[in-house]
Amino acid sequence: MTTVSSFSSPPWPNPNPNPNSDPSTSANPQPEEDKDPPVSLSSGLPPIRTISYNIDGEQHTDAASQPHTAPASVPAHGRTLIPSFHNPNSSSSSSPVSLHHVSFNQDNGCFACGINQGFRIYNCDPFREIFRRDFENGGGVGIVEMLFRCNILALVGGGSQPQYPLNKVMIWDDHQGRCIGELSFRNEVRGVRLRRDRIIVVLEQKIFVYNFTDLKLLQQIETFGNPKGLCEVSQASGNFVLVCLGLRKGQVRVEHYASKRTKFILAHDSRIACFGLSQDGNMLATASNKGTLVRIFNTHDATLLHEVRRGADRAEIYSLSFSPTAEWLAVSSDKGTIHVFSVTAVDNPDHNTPGSPSNSPRALIKGSPSSSPRALIKGVIPKYFTSVWSLAQFRLVEGCQYIAAFGHQKNTVVILGLDGSFYRCKFDPKTGGEMTQLEYHNFMKPDDSF
Repeated sequence: MTTVSSFSSPPWPNPNPNPNSDPSTSANPQPEEDKDPPVSLSSGLPPIRTISYNIDGEQHTDAASQPHTAPASVPAHGRTLIPSFHNPNSSSSSSPVSLHHVSFNQDNGCFACGINQGFRIYNCDPFREIFRRDFENGGGVGIVEMLFRCNILALVGGGSQPQYPLNKVMIWDDHQGRCIGELSFRNEVRGVRLRRDRIIVVLEQKIFVYNFTDLKLLQQIETFGNPKGLCEVSQASGNFVLVCLGLRKGQVRVEHYASKRTKFILAHDSRIACFGLSQDGNMLATASNKGTLVRIFNTHDATLLHEVRRGADRAEIYSLSFSPTAEWLAVSSDKGTIHVFSVTAVDNPDHNTPGSPSNSPRALIKGSPSSSPRALIKGVIPKYFTSVWSLAQFRLVEGCQYIAAFGHQKNTVVILGLDGSFYRCKFDPKTGGEMTQLEYHNFMKPDDSF
């Protein structure tokens, strides 16, 4: 799943917090013992305990010891998350709206925004605002993580006046109009990922995996310095795959929970800037902080399936997103161009030239790379001239942060920007070239659309 935040990353910390640790021996850390009794709550999911879970030996507080009431600053709006409508002019705060965070849900059918006075949920197709929460005290939300379209969300405070502490993950049940649980840490939360059975919390050098039904801690994973909160999880039932940074620069770690296996992939020589996981967890796309190449790996055996080129100049990659069938890969960066690569089409070396990106070749990902005619000339001419370029492109304003994902309509891409922009565009899977814009809205300025 793809997210983007308006907060700048701090300086890189110590890349290996435990230099004496051995990745091969830390693949399956033992979960801590959880002795707190569950408290039954009514929500759309199985019962969730309402606790403040402090890691690393801090005191655990169970909310069962005292009545847990909704925060006074949170007004009650309706009963359901979807569908529900709210008058945009009825905001509890007259201050200008600033956008802190935007992210797609697990199937890219909706997206969530964290703003300086609450959060909002939008439908992608058709585009419309379906829900919002404006907190009475104007508290900011820096992370909003949806769980498909159900009533449960994970919230983390953000902005100059955060609604919640930056070191806490608040579990919000919109059927009850309040937080029903929280996870508290010593350090700032960098990211949150949800599955129907798991909650994954990302700190700068550690990841925690919890059981959703009782918030029991199942696993702790130490990582390389991770100020962006990089982490991805598969959504296929019965096939839980988690991808995070390893303990070395350029390394990613793949956890296959069904088979209880851990794979380490040295994907790049420089730091990992972004990665994307297919919905079934079988394919992983990675990009380094150079931003010129994207590599696609098989998560089961860690083999490099193929390498595609975004461009020649350095760029910051904001998102890597597979289509639901893993047939296509969308890439966004600070260069302002959304690229679409074919993951399964036959390689066409006749069009493989950097001077004609609109007729770029398509990558042969499945099968042996050596079977391609292009592989026969590798090492003879510079690598740049044998690169696989994108099939289709869509050009935006350079410098703004955009994320992209594939829409529910065939051959469409949905693009979200931290400037409030929403684009839907379509690409031709045969001829490629410039994508056609189908729709534009500014979800921070509803009147600005066409």
